[in-house]
Amino acid sequence: MVKCADPFVAEAVELVQTIPGGGQRVAAVGGAALGVSMRRFPSAGHLASWAGGCPGSTESAGKRRSGRTTTGSSYLRHALVPAAWAAPHTKETSLAAQATRLAQRKGQNRALVAVGHRMLVIIYQVLSRTESDSELGGDYFDQRNVAVPRNRLVRQLASLGMKVTLEALPVAA
Repeated sequence: MVKCADPFVAEAVELVQTIPGGGQRVAAVGGAALGVSMRRFPSAGHLASWAGGCPGSTESAGKRRSGRTTTGSSYLRHALVPAAWAAPHTKETSLAAQATRLAQRKGQNRALVAVGHRMLVIIYQVLSRTESDSELGGDYFDQRNVAVPRNRLVRQLASLGMKVTLEALPVAA
């Protein structure tokens, strides 16, 4: 456990450990690399950029070039990579849902970079608000916008020559 004269350090370590995949190592290295006060970062995006967790995007003349992440704190990256690998293995969490959803389209490695970026954003929010992580749940991305997949499926069935009539089911108690 972390021993320090500042009483907020122990509280900050406990707060970071509430994040799925964020264990004692992430809390200790994050506290050492970032500090426990998030006042020097104006936003979570600034923190992710400083830590090297932002995906790069270079486009010139309509051509997309390197999408490599920026260089940042190597200590923090070496702590976040195993945490990003562990987060998708947690059950019914939004980080696991995000990793699964992105891995299907972008591949496993890019999905893990996105999960690491999201973990940095959560660390920023947890430490700046000084309250534990409120988990969104494994079905967060499914419930966020129900109309888009429903309309897509109706269009697919209509293109196959089916007439579709939608009727809402009563909510089960």
